[in-house]
Amino acid sequence: MSLSSIQPTLSTLKTCQVDIGTGMDIVSDVALDLVEAQGTDDSPSLRKLEQMMLECATLDREINCFVESVEQMTARVRHEPPHAMFTLLDSVKDRFSELMAADADIQRHSKVVAFRDSIRKSVSQGNQMAAANVEEELDEDIAVTQSQTNFTCPLTQVEMVNPVRNKKCQHYYDQEAALAMIKTKHNNKKKFRCPVVGCGNMDVKQSDLELDLVMKRMIQNHKRQSGKRARKMADFPFRNDPWAYKIAEMMRNKHEKGISM
Repeated sequence: MSLSSIQPTLSTLKTCQVDIGTGMDIVSDVALDLVEAQGTDDSPSLRKLEQMMLECATLDREINCFVESVEQMTARVRHEPPHAMFTLLDSVKDRFSELMAADADIQRHSKVVAFRDSIRKSVSQGNQMAAANVEEELDEDIAVTQSQTNFTCPLTQVEMVNPVRNKKCQHYYDQEAALAMIKTKHNNKKKFRCPVVGCGNMDVKQSDLELDLVMKRMIQNHKRQSGKRARKMADFPFRNDPWAYKIAEMMRNKHEKGISM
């Protein structure tokens, strides 16, 4: 057996891990849709989705432990006599068992934890919105300003698309911007400092960041609400003229469909 034949297999397994992670994000997104629609975090469908998350997390952990055990043992055997190759398989099996035993609690898998946190936040947010609906409406300008401030990436100064939360300092950044900055700093042998003014986090790492699906959904809802407000403002001059309003509506529909007048 050649050691060079091992690397392609490990690369394939790592690609599978990425796909598993993507699948878990999709399951989390579906779960949030379900919570928003049903208004509860206790339903048979949601429990099935949570079980899917646990199964994916188990598979992800097994792949991770296997890849790590193979990489460690092959690195060791390169510095040993040729006959060590004959015991490589047993060494990998033993190391795999050790790693699996050390990481036995699947409930602590980062995406499982994030899944449950997202569900809890979504329910809490839904309860707050329901309570706010029976109270007096907030001043719209203040609400919009607060939303824009909360959703603005401190790196790009524009609204985030895929918000990630820093587990150490709890600050948010746009995922693409944060990962690009971490890579740039790493290439220059420097540390990435949290860009939020006054934050003392001097070393932001990729492992510190986790995608916040609830925040992402809030941003998407904010965009939809902003679009509705803009539409209402556009309609305002025609409120007292039904025919002018109808013409404006037709013009807007044609524009949105890309049809020229």
